[in-house]
Amino acid sequence: MPDQRHSPDVLPAAELLALDRQHVWHPYGPMPGRQDPLVVASASGVRLRLAEPSEGQDELVDGMSSWWSAIHGYNHPALNEAVTGQLGRMAHVMFGGLTHEPAVRLAAKLVEITPAGLEHVFLADSGSVSVEVAVKMCLQYWRSVGRPAKTRLLTWRGGYHGDTWQPMAVCDPEGGMHELWSGVLPRQLFADAPPSGFGAPVDPAYVAHLRSLVEAHADELAAVIVEPVVQGAGGMRFHNPGYLRVLRELCDEFGVLLILDEIATGFGRTGALFAADHAGITPDVMCLGKSLTGGYLTLSATLCTARVADGISRGEVPVLAHGPTFMGNPLATAVALASIDLLLGQDWQREVKRIEAGLLEGLTPAASLPGVKDVRVLGAIGVIQLDHQVDMSSATRAAVREGVWLRPFRDLIYTMPPFVTGDGDLARICRGVVAAAKEA
Repeated sequence: MPDQRHSPDVLPAAELLALDRQHVWHPYGPMPGRQDPLVVASASGVRLRLAEPSEGQDELVDGMSSWWSAIHGYNHPALNEAVTGQLGRMAHVMFGGLTHEPAVRLAAKLVEITPAGLEHVFLADSGSVSVEVAVKMCLQYWRSVGRPAKTRLLTWRGGYHGDTWQPMAVCDPEGGMHELWSGVLPRQLFADAPPSGFGAPVDPAYVAHLRSLVEAHADELAAVIVEPVVQGAGGMRFHNPGYLRVLRELCDEFGVLLILDEIATGFGRTGALFAADHAGITPDVMCLGKSLTGGYLTLSATLCTARVADGISRGEVPVLAHGPTFMGNPLATAVALASIDLLLGQDWQREVKRIEAGLLEGLTPAASLPGVKDVRVLGAIGVIQLDHQVDMSSATRAAVREGVWLRPFRDLIYTMPPFVTGDGDLARICRGVVAAAKEA
């Protein structure tokens, strides 16, 4: 891996940090930030090389896949080639009135690999925007078929769907990061959080709870929207896929659409290609993002059934009035195709199972540590939940001392490593998670 830290064309780390403090607003932070971020000079495989050493480490094993997106690691030759090859043809062209091969092939590939019945693909910029599009699809569908009163959404507590307007409205309004906006966001309906445990039996009382809400509000509900199997940034909770089958049946019975937000779970993270596959169901609308491009470029997709698309296209306004400037960007769609081909061209299930086994081995002993409330693993996801809020600064430093990059939040220290993480690096990630739990 080339070392660019001392190249004359690269600003010294101290100068970068000074400019960063002065001008750059980082996610979920104040301005200026309370802590200096680590400066990454380059990345390759599963390692981030730092511009300057931190806690005695000049490179870190990435336990986060860059917020769950870099499933193949960094600087992958096949993905690099997809971007550079496409760059030689065209970097971008507007998608209104024009089309191009990478976007068309990607849409066809997504239809092929997602649950049967999802036939149409709308490409957008980010996961949050894909949720906006999904909600707009459902609202417009009901208006187009003569049911304009169906405007509300139902979800369950503990969820997170993004930081733009409609997604914030279906994030948990109590204790969530968007609680600030609860007085001005659209008022949606919230069921209790699904009972915890991927392997826990389906609770009949909770099924009755879901039924009562959907039945009572069917005339005003446009859609139910949930994260299937894994609730991500809302709490890293796992639930039985049987609840997805329950929701599918209830939505069919009472005439409500079902949206599955697979932005975090898509492309193998839970051990199935899509979390919906655990339940054997097809939603009316599915949202994809994050690892869609292997972490290279921002891109999302909202897929829907022919029923939804036909309903909108036959309505009083027979178009879906949404069109991002960079919709279907050729670079992003080309690398997304390459990432999917790379994933499906290998025994990815075996790799995810291997990671699951390594996480179980490395994290399970932490259950006996003081302050640890729960340890849970599913697919390539490992979580230590504390009985108190994480001191993020000290927890992060503890992980860095072990040579690992993590990003704890709330009461959680977790990892979602790239699928290419070797056993030795996986063990190191586990040591970093446990060290962070002890420190926090």
